[in-house]
Amino acid sequence: MSQPQPQPTVSAETPQAPPPAPAAPGPAAARAGAPAREVSIERLKAFYGQAEQLKGIDLAFEPNQVTAIIGPSGCGKSTMIRCINRMHEEIPGARAEGRVLLDGADVYGEGVDVVAVRRLIGMVFQRANPFPTMSIYDNVAAGLRLTGRRRDLDRKVEEALRGAGLWDEVSDRLSAPGIGLSGGQQQRLCIARSLAVEPEVLLMDEPCSALDPIATLKIEELIEDLKQRVTIVIVTHNMQQAARVADRTAFMLDGRLVEVGPTQDIFTNPRDTRTEEYVTGKFG
Repeated sequence: MSQPQPQPTVSAETPQAPPPAPAAPGPAAARAGAPAREVSIERLKAFYGQAEQLKGIDLAFEPNQVTAIIGPSGCGKSTMIRCINRMHEEIPGARAEGRVLLDGADVYGEGVDVVAVRRLIGMVFQRANPFPTMSIYDNVAAGLRLTGRRRDLDRKVEEALRGAGLWDEVSDRLSAPGIGLSGGQQQRLCIARSLAVEPEVLLMDEPCSALDPIATLKIEELIEDLKQRVTIVIVTHNMQQAARVADRTAFMLDGRLVEVGPTQDIFTNPRDTRTEEYVTGKFG
């Protein structure tokens, strides 16, 4: 467990108002060597109308580590990570209960700025979703412009593309449409778009499910590099991928957390028989 860090900037209120909100963190480059944010969820429940999808989950995600979330379809994996950056509530009739803590500050607390939450907790979706009418450059710059951070755009776009391992492939065609890239490049473009606003946590929902093995390998190598700067949570159905990239793995079933631990233990010596049955392919 990391030493306590300053509270994250998730509120537009003054420092005296709940939740705590000190100065915003600086660029990742300026924070080299500093630990990433710790995220934890407490008694988290999620609903679609009256249907309860998550049934009271407690789980911590360690700083500068990759945590893989595994489990059969419909068990609540994607719902859980959407709750972490408050995207779940964007679905009509959906709501969440419990707490999501970013270095101890509840992102669902009174007066919290949702836009600030989503800047600190970025998300990459199952299918690459570059803005179809925008160039490669404008795709990366979109979040910066939205949050009013328009200074040094060229530098920030380049840094984000380098961080996503894409700069060398696109530096000579930044004005080309982002939608014209290959599938793997589009996914890395979306990662660059998330990195541009300097998140402290990166949520990845099946980021390689639509990619070929070569593109998947590049994303996995990128994940290994990114965890030096951010805390990563990845949802995956691919057991081999979880074994390759994750430091810790959590197994979910029917909206509940069954087991969490070091990835090697989950796959070779799980404590719960349901975990063993899932990772050995007996169901799911």
